Amino acid sequence: MTDIYRAIADPIRRKILLMTSQREYNQSEIVHSFSISQPAIKKHLSILLEENLLEERREGKFCYYKLNESVFHLHFKQLQQELGIILEQKLMNLKNFLEEDDHR
Repeated sequence: MTDIYRAIADPIRRKILLMTSQREYNQSEIVHSFSISQPAIKKHLSILLEENLLEERREGKFCYYKLNESVFHLHFKQLQQELGIILEQKLMNLKNFLEEDDHR
């Protein structure tokens, strides 16, 4: 199961996801888009690959990356549901608190 929270926790990984949602990039192009080292970018790409949010294609000595849209959309929907449940519970707690305060 993809840990979407792990994948989107870092702003660099979020930017990589945004970039690769537009088109396919090779590793060198991704590295040049950031002011951090190639090994650091490779670590971020590895995490996104582990979480199955990126698809990797090899062509010769180059690796190309693009967003795995089906996996991303599935986990985005699950994230929305989880956040909806949390917000609904918070609103219910607030309603109960306000109703208790009215009865005092």
